[in-house]
Amino acid sequence: MEEILFKYPLLKNQNVSRETFREFESFIEMLQKKNQEINIISKETAKNEVIRERHIEDSAQIIELIDLNSEIITDIGSGGGMPGIVVSIMIKNLKKKAKVHLYEKSHHKSAFLRTVSRDLKLNTEIVQQNIFEAQNLESGTIMARAFKPLPIILDLVYKNFSSYKNLILFMGKSGEKILEETLKNWDFDFEQKKSITNKDSFLLNIKNIKKKIKN
Repeated sequence: MEEILFKYPLLKNQNVSRETFREFESFIEMLQKKNQEINIISKETAKNEVIRERHIEDSAQIIELIDLNSEIITDIGSGGGMPGIVVSIMIKNLKKKAKVHLYEKSHHKSAFLRTVSRDLKLNTEIVQQNIFEAQNLESGTIMARAFKPLPIILDLVYKNFSSYKNLILFMGKSGEKILEETLKNWDFDFEQKKSITNKDSFLLNIKNIKKKIKN
């Protein structure tokens, strides 16, 4: 069992249980198998030596920014379940009650997310719907990874969520420039946290989104 811990070196400082790592491995197995039928993640990042860091550790690092006492945590545009399924596994093993809502408009990906949730006994709700068509949503933490550009996500949260605690986004190497541009049209409180998987990337934790009024 010690071996499994060495597969996730970037999470060694996080409070991650052995059971969580075991379930990460089960999820990876399901993901790789399904990826041979439908394109969930790229063939390159589906490889064993890449998938753990690129998808699992990358998704797992946001756990300390999530409001774990929320009733609902929302993953908008979940795709193959990153970060939604990864976070759900961690929440389950932390014995928290929060339910993760995963929005995914693709029928095939939604079916896959349901299978994973059932097999791993996760507290999730898979919503097969275009998130842009959902109204008056309520959530604690909202999270998005590789979904849409920052201004589009801010607009979505601003218009479609009637209440939320915070919004967590994964920003790439052009993130600083995008953030600077976005702040010309939007007001929000934010903190940045360096990514553990990529020195050029960072996490953005956003609260109190408001649209700037143009004179």
